[in-house]
Amino acid sequence: MDLEDMAKISILLVGLWLLASWAGLLDVQYMKYKDPKQSIDTRVEDLIKRMTLEEKIGQMLQIERKYASADLLKKYFIGSVMSEGGSIPDPQASAEAWIDMVNEFQKGALSTRLGIPMFYGIDAVHGHNTVYNATIFPHNIGLGATRDPELVKRIGAATALEVRATGIQYVYAPCIAVCRDPRWGRCYESYSEDPKLVQAMTEIIPGLQGDIPNNLPKGVPFISGKEKVIGCAKHYVGDGGTINGIDEHNTVIDRNELMKIHMPGYFSSISKGVATIMVSYSSWNGVKMHAHHDLITGFLKNTLHFKGFVISDFEGLDRITSPPRTNITYSIEAGVSAGIDMFMVPKHYTEFIDDLTMLVKNKYIPMSRIDDAVRRILWVKFVMGIFENPFADYSLVKYLGNQVNCFVFLKYFLI
Repeated sequence: MDLEDMAKISILLVGLWLLASWAGLLDVQYMKYKDPKQSIDTRVEDLIKRMTLEEKIGQMLQIERKYASADLLKKYFIGSVMSEGGSIPDPQASAEAWIDMVNEFQKGALSTRLGIPMFYGIDAVHGHNTVYNATIFPHNIGLGATRDPELVKRIGAATALEVRATGIQYVYAPCIAVCRDPRWGRCYESYSEDPKLVQAMTEIIPGLQGDIPNNLPKGVPFISGKEKVIGCAKHYVGDGGTINGIDEHNTVIDRNELMKIHMPGYFSSISKGVATIMVSYSSWNGVKMHAHHDLITGFLKNTLHFKGFVISDFEGLDRITSPPRTNITYSIEAGVSAGIDMFMVPKHYTEFIDDLTMLVKNKYIPMSRIDDAVRRILWVKFVMGIFENPFADYSLVKYLGNQVNCFVFLKYFLI
């Protein structure tokens, strides 16, 4: 073999080595979770295996906007931001001001190592009721009196469009409580004392989220596009049946009656693809719902096969004990172990992160429970398309307070 042949072989070997190195580099750079052509299950599993415990716990948090910033979302990998009742960026804030705020938070989320987008949540229980100039619809008690599920669906669609007009992706609606005692101060949030009518009114869910495809398995969440929002059936379960109508109190009833009166609305909501379910402050036969493993994990997830995520109510963990926050470490362990996936912790989020990290590292809570929570949250994020379109669309601002949305309800009385 002469020198020329040896040179050719050397060049060939170097070329093969470079090709192999380049192929390996491409393989490292390719992340399945960023590829919309992959199935949602594939994307979720690819992302989960890349995440640290700190990143997973961050996804389980929803914090209040007043205590949030882009830098804070980046530092703690926060999964969601919210507005508590009446929390607004400015007095009479415009749709553009809301969008600017939400997009700023989103920039922080996307600047993290894995770039997992956040979503923003708000109460929109009778229209986009927190926002200036939004269309306001009657409360649920009035809508229930119409006995018109199709009307309620149209109201859901109008509300979703106005919520999206402000850049927000998640609404804490509908309330599907069955009010059994008119002394309950929140009876106006209930469509009816009749479980069958409450079931019929869950037609608002496809209005908010979109019509679920016929081939989608039962229990799988569904959101159909940028003009729809994540819905939330609440408050699971029995919030309208407390003794003497005392708010957040104890519902004393046997299991058969619970299933017959207070659960049917959840059966229908799940069948219509509701993405999230919020847990009630109340108790069932003395056990706080925020700590009720049997009803959250045992029944909701394992029996009803609900595949969306379960969210706490506002500072719901604090109220597991009486008085509230007596033993927050116990409350975190109880709530996570019960099966709650995302937690509204408006301002004490570092305490939640530190305590939950300790509980996992000391094996009080298994990593499988954390993975279940994060898997559900990520599934909803992928199905809503927020990885592909994380920023709010300014072209929708024209729909806030649109007269057409008002006519959705008024024409009911004009026909």
